[in-house]
Amino acid sequence: QVQLVESGGGLVQAGGSLRLSCTVSGLSFNVYYMGWFRQAPGKEREFVTGIIGGGGSTDYADSVKGRFTISRDNAKNTMYLEMNSLKPEDTAVYYCAASTSYWMPRLPAEYGYWGQGTQVTVSS
Repeated sequence: QVQLVESGGGLVQAGGSLRLSCTVSGLSFNVYYMGWFRQAPGKEREFVTGIIGGGGSTDYADSVKGRFTISRDNAKNTMYLEMNSLKPEDTAVYYCAASTSYWMPRLPAEYGYWGQGTQVTVSS
């Protein structure tokens, strides 16, 4: 049974930082492209960032470039999202997801496995 479990969400003031984790079980973590998505109330789920299986290449949405950093520890089957300089518009439920696509997938439909999400709220 495949499981993706996010943790680390919470309430933070604008300008603050949070670190999200996504722990994966039930699949060969190191061969999957992993991504972070977010969904704010009334909005579609949007791509935030992704990282290839070996961790050597990453992809970021323009809205988070320079503020967020994705990483992974394949020995721990865990992916991370370091979020700095948070803004109120970063408020959303953040999801981790796994994809068999190698070429920097950005569409939700390209991801076959999803976590349950963790809430991030940034107050102004």
